[in-house]
Amino acid sequence: MKDKKNKEKYNKKAKKQNKNISLKADYKWIVTITITAFIITFFMSIFSESALKDINLPLSILIVLLFIVLGIIFDMIGISVTVADKKVFHSMAAKKVSGARVALKLIENNSKVSSFCNDVIGDICGILSGTAAGTIGILLASKLKLNIFTVTLVITSLIAALTIGGKALGKSIAINHSNNILYKFARIIKIFMSEK
Repeated sequence: MKDKKNKEKYNKKAKKQNKNISLKADYKWIVTITITAFIITFFMSIFSESALKDINLPLSILIVLLFIVLGIIFDMIGISVTVADKKVFHSMAAKKVSGARVALKLIENNSKVSSFCNDVIGDICGILSGTAAGTIGILLASKLKLNIFTVTLVITSLIAALTIGGKALGKSIAINHSNNILYKFARIIKIFMSEK
């Protein structure tokens, strides 16, 4: 009975300590990711506004499709990092395969990498493609002499459908080919990251 009480007391103390540690780490991560999201959104919005201003309809559509594809790709990377097999990359790192150590660092920080890829980049691309939909709606409505509200509503719905459908397909690919996707991504970011 005494052992049971001691065990319960120890478990409560351990849970309390773990909770305090995770809260400290979470606050720091939340502040970092919020500032990063603001900076990325700010610069991507400047690019989007300047690119969509006074340009033709086909180029506007191409920019929106670029944002949709970018959101889908980063969503796939975020999923791949969370489901990738760590053992595969340990084996590759032991054979000194380029990018394997970077992939392991990404897996070790999978919650942060996934949050950045899925939430920050994915959501920013979604917001910007939605904003660009308004510009395309105005351009299309003025060219075809149609109601702006109706055209914008149809275009926004189409963009949402393409984004959701693309992400659904991307998730399926990412789950089935997570190691391959993560390895390719690790090879790309290895250029910007020290592999020690």
